[in-house]
Amino acid sequence: MTATATPALRSIAPAAAPRTPGNLAVSRFLRRPAAVAGLVVIVLFVAVALLAPLIAPFDPIATSWTAIRKAPSAAHWMGTDENGRDVLSRVLFGARASLLAGVVSVLIAAGIGVPAGLLAGFSGGWIDAALSRLVDAMLACPFLILAIALTAFLGPDLANAMIAIGVSTAPRFMRVARAATLEVGSADYIQAARSLGARGLRVALRHVAPNIVPPVLVQATLSLAAAIIAEASLSFLGLGQQPPSPSWGSMLNAAQRFLTQAPWLAVFPGVAIFLCVLSFNLVGDGLRDALDPRGS
Repeated sequence: MTATATPALRSIAPAAAPRTPGNLAVSRFLRRPAAVAGLVVIVLFVAVALLAPLIAPFDPIATSWTAIRKAPSAAHWMGTDENGRDVLSRVLFGARASLLAGVVSVLIAAGIGVPAGLLAGFSGGWIDAALSRLVDAMLACPFLILAIALTAFLGPDLANAMIAIGVSTAPRFMRVARAATLEVGSADYIQAARSLGARGLRVALRHVAPNIVPPVLVQATLSLAAAIIAEASLSFLGLGQQPPSPSWGSMLNAAQRFLTQAPWLAVFPGVAIFLCVLSFNLVGDGLRDALDPRGS
């Protein structure tokens, strides 16, 4: 009786959930506490940026000549600046400029670099050589110097700063996409697709492009951190977000004149930049480990 019941019990037992590559990647990511903590902090920054008009206690550009450089207190948790503006409100609204600049810049960089890298790696020959030499020439110039030069040429503005950062970051995406394309292009299933009569464009878009997403995604996460630093640097130099609109970089620029009298003017935007950049780097490292098929 036991021998006949066992197959029946096995037949009605729930089947185990399939361990797809996505499930395995999520499982590996969740096993890294630092990456999970970074993701939580990023979600908090995004929520703050979206809800800034609702949670900011004051108008970020409203001045008050009776509250100039007031230390942190119950009325102003992060104090006030040289024009009597609430620092907490400006930090909350500054998250919008920094995250927007990071996301838009990375989208511009990926939109330029990934197709160029895919084309170079898949086509080879003189196309690969020409694009590779162009990328080498752009990478020979330091990233921030190139971004400053492009922003100065386009004009001081947050939109121009995002374009400059995106163009300056594109060579990194092109190099990552090209290397991933060369690796994927030598796989057996690519050769099988070609032997079945698939054309070059079809193979590139249907078989190669989806398989270079993991390294591009990791590069995008790490580039977000670099873009936030670049935006803060450009705003610090007066080439990014223009006053009186709040930006972490412009807040640091204004705070440098009052470091001894009002150190909180530099501490709070500096801590915001540090936490945001650190979180993106931690998530990028976690994604790199989680998306690596050779990972545990």
